[in-house]
Amino acid sequence: MATRIRLTRHGSKKHPFYRVVAASTDAPRDGRFIEQLGHYDPIHNPAIINLKLDKIETWVRRGAVPTDTVARLMKKAGWKGLPPVAGKSGAAAEG
Repeated sequence: MATRIRLTRHGSKKHPFYRVVAASTDAPRDGRFIEQLGHYDPIHNPAIINLKLDKIETWVRRGAVPTDTVARLMKKAGWKGLPPVAGKSGAAAEG
């Protein structure tokens, strides 16, 4: 089962509110998800981004891939990426 970290839309018409969730790639956009990882409210100025970065890190380590939009939100929320794995140098890990 391939897993993505993506947004699900909630809220009323013209007042969207999004949840960041870990979900199977086969599940519909607003359908079944595995775990809720945060929320994003674009209506407020500035937009409210509340992510559980420790849970997101756990899912990324398991192989979940964030969508482009979620990756941008993660970066704005302070995501630094995964720490390097012990015993691997940067050059050896890339190639």
